[in-house]
Amino acid sequence: MTILPYALGISLIAITISMLLCLFRMVVGPSIVDRLLALDTLFLNATCLIVVLGIYWMTTSLFEGALLVAITTGHVID
Repeated sequence: MTILPYALGISLIAITISMLLCLFRMVVGPSIVDRLLALDTLFLNATCLIVVLGIYWMTTSLFEGALLVAITTGHVID
């Protein structure tokens, strides 16, 4: 019995909660800088979510998708 499915489940829950909090900050943020930082963090969380789902589903095609998301979106604030 391995611990990998449990660790992946916990990480999926943590990333999802983090994405929801970033979405909340992006909608309610008091300033434009807070909204931009939340959007940047949301892109990073989306990339992490795609990678973790690729490990969970044992497929390599999602890693290419995560690489495309990471390359095309870039950072909002440079």
